[in-house]
Amino acid sequence: MLTVTSTAAHDTYPGGGGYAAAKHAERMIPATLRLELVGQPVRVIEIAPGMVRTEEFSLRRLRGDAEAAERVYAGVAEPLVADDVADAIVWALTRPAHVNIDQLVIRPRAQASNTVVAREG
Repeated sequence: MLTVTSTAAHDTYPGGGGYAAAKHAERMIPATLRLELVGQPVRVIEIAPGMVRTEEFSLRRLRGDAEAAERVYAGVAEPLVADDVADAIVWALTRPAHVNIDQLVIRPRAQASNTVVAREG
């Protein structure tokens, strides 16, 4: 079983109360299943991406405000893209059957935390 959460599931940030609360709750699903399924031939994996630039994510999250969505990534040299997350998922799922990737946090180099991001200019 694989769950994609967010770095917001591991920390919070100003203005992110609702999103962070939802992601924290979502993070508890694999954490609980890992305990309930221990000893079973099931891997329970959480992938928690940080800043991922897609055409619609920030736009949806910011209720269609295109300017606000652009500001999320302004000056960030190389935010992650969907293919980066997909690659991490494939990697986690293709480990040998006895290996479980409990949690994998993936961020762009420019993002040290949910609130510390290097921006150019």
